Order: sequence, then C-alpha cells, then structure tokens
Amino acid sequence: MSYSQDVLDFWERAKTATGITGGFTDAWGFGDNPELIDELLGYVKQGIKRTSTSLVKESELEGWPESNVGEYDIILDGRDKPVLVIETVSVRRVKYRDVDAEHAYWEGEDDRTLESYFREHDKYYKRRGEALGFEFNKDMLVDLKRFKIVYQED
Repeated sequence: MSYSQDVLDFWERAKTATGITGGFTDAWGFGDNPELIDELLGYVKQGIKRTSTSLVKESELEGWPESNVGEYDIILDGRDKPVLVIETVSVRRVKYRDVDAEHAYWEGEDDRTLESYFREHDKYYKRRGEALGFEFNKDMLVDLKRFKIVYQED
C-alpha cells in the first residue's frame, strides 16, 4: 500500500515519541463516511471506544489486512488526516450474532448496549453489503478487536 507523505511523517513522529520500531499495518478511519469517522474518532479520544468490529467479508473484498496482536495502525479523521496510533491488544473471530455485551460496551456508541450495537452495526453492514455486492446476514464472521492508544496528536 502507498500512503500520503502526511501519514508517513506522522508515523516517524510517533516512532520518535514512543520508541516504537518497525512499521505500521494500515492507516484508516472508523466508519465509511467523514461524519461517522469523526464521530467514532471522538469516542476513541474520549476513552469510551476501545474495540472495533470488522466484517470478514468486507475486509476481504476491500483488501484490508487482518489484525494481529501487537500491530500498530494509524487512525485517520474524516479528512484523512492522521490523528493517533493504536496498538491491537486482542483479536477474536466470532459470528456476528455472537458479539457479546462487553465488546458492544467498549465500541462506545449510542447507549453502549448490545441492542444499540446490533441496531447501528446492522445498518452499517447492510449499507456496506449494498456497496460491495453482498447480502449481509448475522451468521457472517466478524473480527472483534480490542486496542489501546499509544500515540496521539491534536
């Protein structure tokens, strides 16, 4: 993958500030439109979002790398500006329907309940399925990722 000079410069600053060696896995934003990306980034910055869900089918179709424990990602805002670096703490793969309340809580969205998690993620994955040419269903596999912030710029 090729990244903007802004992302590459950000990574160099992050490495200098943290002592991280090596590279990052990817640079991306949470969500599929600038408003949602900025909203979810706000939850991360506030400390209420510490997990994410990736639909395996969407990741495969988009060519996104799999998440692995100990890897770093650069998180972008809704204008593709790098804002922070996260480290993956854990990843587990389950059927979407089997996402648990703790994961939903740490997604940080709405009232942080499992009910609101499914309501909002159902809308998102139906939208992504339409865009990518698949029909979303609750038996699809998802990767549940827990992360921590290791570097942030404002």
